[in-house]
Amino acid sequence: MTPAERVAWLRGELARHNEAYFVRDAPLIPDADYDALARELRALEAQYPELGDDSSVSMAVGAPSSPLFGAVTHAEPMLSLDNVFAVDELGAWAQRTARGLGVDADSLTFVVEPKIDGLACSITYVDGVLTQGATRGDGRVGEDVTENVRTIHDVPATLEGFSSGRVEVRGEVYLAKADFKDLNGRQRELGAKEFANPRNAAAGSLRQKDPKVTAARPLSFLTYQLVDLDGAMVFARYVDTLARLSAWGFATARETVVEVGGAAMIARSTWFEEHRHDLSYEIDGVVIKIDDLARRAALGSTSRAPRWAIARKFPPEERTTRLLAIEVSIGRTGRATPYAVLEPVLVAGSRVAMATLHNQDQVALKDVRPGDLVIVRKAGEVIPEVVGAVAEPARARQPAWVFPSSCPECGGPLERVGEESDTYCVNPACPAQLLQQIIHFASRGALDIEGLGEQRVAQLLGEGLVSDVADLFSLRRQDLENLEGLGELSATSLINAIDGARSMPLSRVLVGLGIRHVGPVAARELARAFATYGALAQAPLEQLERIDGVGPVIAASVHRYCREDESIERMTRLAEAGLTLSEPESSAGPEDTLAGRAVVVTGTLEGFTRDEAEAAVVARGGTSPGAVSKKTYCVVVGEAPGVAKVTKARDLGVPIVPAAAFRQLLETGTFVAPSP
Repeated sequence: MTPAERVAWLRGELARHNEAYFVRDAPLIPDADYDALARELRALEAQYPELGDDSSVSMAVGAPSSPLFGAVTHAEPMLSLDNVFAVDELGAWAQRTARGLGVDADSLTFVVEPKIDGLACSITYVDGVLTQGATRGDGRVGEDVTENVRTIHDVPATLEGFSSGRVEVRGEVYLAKADFKDLNGRQRELGAKEFANPRNAAAGSLRQKDPKVTAARPLSFLTYQLVDLDGAMVFARYVDTLARLSAWGFATARETVVEVGGAAMIARSTWFEEHRHDLSYEIDGVVIKIDDLARRAALGSTSRAPRWAIARKFPPEERTTRLLAIEVSIGRTGRATPYAVLEPVLVAGSRVAMATLHNQDQVALKDVRPGDLVIVRKAGEVIPEVVGAVAEPARARQPAWVFPSSCPECGGPLERVGEESDTYCVNPACPAQLLQQIIHFASRGALDIEGLGEQRVAQLLGEGLVSDVADLFSLRRQDLENLEGLGELSATSLINAIDGARSMPLSRVLVGLGIRHVGPVAARELARAFATYGALAQAPLEQLERIDGVGPVIAASVHRYCREDESIERMTRLAEAGLTLSEPESSAGPEDTLAGRAVVVTGTLEGFTRDEAEAAVVARGGTSPGAVSKKTYCVVVGEAPGVAKVTKARDLGVPIVPAAAFRQLLETGTFVAPSP
């Protein structure tokens, strides 16, 4: 393909994707793949000036408006933003901007704010009354969505104290993460199609012909620009305009920060990247703007973007790649989980070659097949997942994938249990289950046996040294010394670690046993209620159900486990091996200072790891859930806390306790909350 042919192809592809994204609210590819196409086109147009074209899609802002809506000509163009993707590119922009102003970058004042993944919208007020709402469209002409905008709960109908003149308030229409989850929940209840992501859902909800449909969707509006159409107001700084918008009742990004100097600005943009999942809404980057409005005017704009602002895009959390195969893994409970084998692709900064497909029903629902081009998503530390297939009209697809009927590890039958969507290998001797059971038993959250990772456990199973968790306590140093990778010293260390696990409390043993549905919280409550495994094993079902935090499902699972022949034999052997199988009694006084109280810990606390801080709360009778609710006693805030947790605590009126007061909280159960 010649450069001219490639440029023509890229322009056609970008125009097609613009129409899908901006007009139909149904993007065909992730943003990162679109950005890659756009960068390639701009690079070719720069390398071959003779191929340049002022009407090229690379110069466009958004896309033409849909004929379904009336046209609105913006009084001032709604420009796009230039993008950078790396820290050095951001630093280079700061230096360029400073040179354009004839100053040093360290003297510039920047405003750093989150780049919300929503739909750009402009709202016009005349004499303080909302008169028009419009989408960005192609930057000059947008779509009239006035009646739909009126239904958004945080868009004021009138501006208090503003009675004369015309202003435009620009911002982003979006769906908060919690609202998006609730919306998809309602879609499922109605048997309707779920939305792929908050951005598409927000755009589709705003661009409805019937305002009643929009009103039924939990849209929000966050503003980031005030345009004084009459030039009657005088502001020196951008943050002053945000203050005015806030006074009028608009929401602005509370995480927005003013930074002086390029280094501080870059550091703050990196903070957003590290905490993007702590925010209450989805972001795909940050926007950096010059705060001084006079300097903005001096810098001016290009035909498509201002020179005084830049967007730093974060590593993409969605990419497309080829699905090579669908395989099935077997977990410790026997659950058979389908997963995708992929052509490796960089997602959220890490190389992804496999991704989960969850279960048989999800594979069928997403209709992904080997050979398909698929969208892969990885958000933060979440396991990568296949979102769906990308339509390729010219490519023939393979037949639909069929879930296997036999276990790929042991050949035993795979069966679905009741009405559950999961499929299980029902062979208790399945080697894959044994491997995962022993790994889980030795894991940090259970008996914490250092040195027993997946490779070592697989080695022990392969050599026939263990076939159950109880076998670990029969191992001798001489059994291990001759294994590959284990000498006398390493063997001694592993035997010592196993010996140390004999004194672990019952609650940790219950976690390690992997009883279905029993997690750390239920294990602690059961251990506290019965004190010994013997008492727990003899408890009738009705008594188990009455334990706080247990309930019928967990109670039935525990009751069944304790009466299975295999479990009885295992627990007998563990008792004979010297495991205590009892829970230490809590002493009176300081140990019960947080009895019955939920304390949420967020951020880093000096002198404590996250696990240690939560364990300290639990040791004093409290609980340490991962989410804030009305029942939360307080939220302890350390360094780099989760913004969403702090925000929710404030919204619910839950006391916020600084890290310095954590030890006092543990010792006395009381705290002195800082003044607001």
